[in-house]
Amino acid sequence: MSTYAARHHSSQPTLNRMEKGADYNITLFRRLTWEGTVPLEIRVDPKELPANSDRGLECYFIQAPRVSYLPLLVIEIRRFLMDVVFDEVAAKTLKDEEWWFESEEGTLLKWHWPIGLIYDNHTTSTSLRSPLVPSASLATPMRLILHLAAPPNDKLFISPSIESCKQAFMNQLKEADFIRWGNTRRMTGLRKADQDGLWEGIKEHSFDDFWRVASKLTPVVGTTPRSTSPAPTSSISRPISTDPNPPPDRDSAYSMRSIPVRMYLPDGPILQEVAPPLIEDGTPHTLAHFVSNHLPLLFPPRPPPPPPSRLNPNPQAPAVPELAYALIQGVISPPEAELAWLSACLSGADGWLNICIGISRG
Repeated sequence: MSTYAARHHSSQPTLNRMEKGADYNITLFRRLTWEGTVPLEIRVDPKELPANSDRGLECYFIQAPRVSYLPLLVIEIRRFLMDVVFDEVAAKTLKDEEWWFESEEGTLLKWHWPIGLIYDNHTTSTSLRSPLVPSASLATPMRLILHLAAPPNDKLFISPSIESCKQAFMNQLKEADFIRWGNTRRMTGLRKADQDGLWEGIKEHSFDDFWRVASKLTPVVGTTPRSTSPAPTSSISRPISTDPNPPPDRDSAYSMRSIPVRMYLPDGPILQEVAPPLIEDGTPHTLAHFVSNHLPLLFPPRPPPPPPSRLNPNPQAPAVPELAYALIQGVISPPEAELAWLSACLSGADGWLNICIGISRG
């Protein structure tokens, strides 16, 4: 199995000077997201294999970075195929710009989606047919079919090239910037070299190079407007900041105009909704509040507790059935997690918080 990061710049887990000035918890979760990988099994469509190909070796395994994109893997896949599968004649006739991917189930894969999002969306889509809840210890390769010709350009939306993928990535960054702040000044104010550096950080899988620029665009957690409700008990809820000098409010995730967030339903549509960091009463907007408002049939809101009585002086709110779950960066996120914190720490490199909705079974 090939490990993509091992062939590229690999970030070390120690903190550099840039990170010491930032909140340690934010940097930690951003690094965990950046270093996340997914297993892929890539098999050439047997009907499209050139003559004289070695049909026993047309399958390629790779541990791909979540933040990367399929076009960035093509160079490595091509190198493998040319070395052990195709002969010299086939190597001269094949054109990378005609390659395209689909899942084993026949779903066309989008070039401009991060690989982690493709994997999570596939995981939640299979939840309609499988009773298993995703687990890090049970991660299985997603099987992709590589086609070598006749790409369905009318369905791919963009050409399957690295340059087209870069342009789509930059457009996603600009859109996320506008949704956060109501303008794109932070993005358009970057020098051309810095804008290109964002994509180079993705290509080379360099956390330091990417976040040296991305930190100018992405909000920090900052000071949280805490409510009087009980503190969350989940071990992956928002950690308490240890920074003695909180950043200015204008850079805080809780000062954003809105959070760039999309929900991906299994085998269904993509929902893009307005998600302010705070709700009407000034308390943080939680994941539970967001999904129950927009998907109440899958995430029914918890009813209030009954009035106290002599027999039950401290009544608890009745439990609600767990019909679905929210998968973010491969992790089932707790309902009490705050959207602003999730956006600052677990958004994709393109600035979007992608929530894949899976169906619970049993």
